[in-house]
Amino acid sequence: MLDKKIIQYNPKLTLIAREFRNNPTVTEKILWERLKRKRIMGFDFHRQKPIGNYIVDFYCSRLMLAIEIDGPVHNLEFNMIKDIIRQDRIEQSGIQFLRFENHEIERNLESVINKIKDWIEENHK
Repeated sequence: MLDKKIIQYNPKLTLIAREFRNNPTVTEKILWERLKRKRIMGFDFHRQKPIGNYIVDFYCSRLMLAIEIDGPVHNLEFNMIKDIIRQDRIEQSGIQFLRFENHEIERNLESVINKIKDWIEENHK
């Protein structure tokens, strides 16, 4: 078994993350049903996980993988720039990202699941 790297986070984000978990978006609910309880190749994912000064939608510590779901608000230029900066800062901790858009989850969930599995097979040897 691989050792998990401990990722520091801002404790002030704990309550915000809990609020996000209690009020997920539709697409977060859909993907969570497939990620929870180690349903993807036995890996344990958490939702709304604080990392540094940010919160990611889903995170697996064994894989050092964050999964983000981008809704329409992420297409606004200001938010796109914020997302790039945020992802870059998190990646500096060694965490990698997979990003999906809402419509991918809604229209072709199996393709999203297969992309996650493919990433795991390619990156977790």
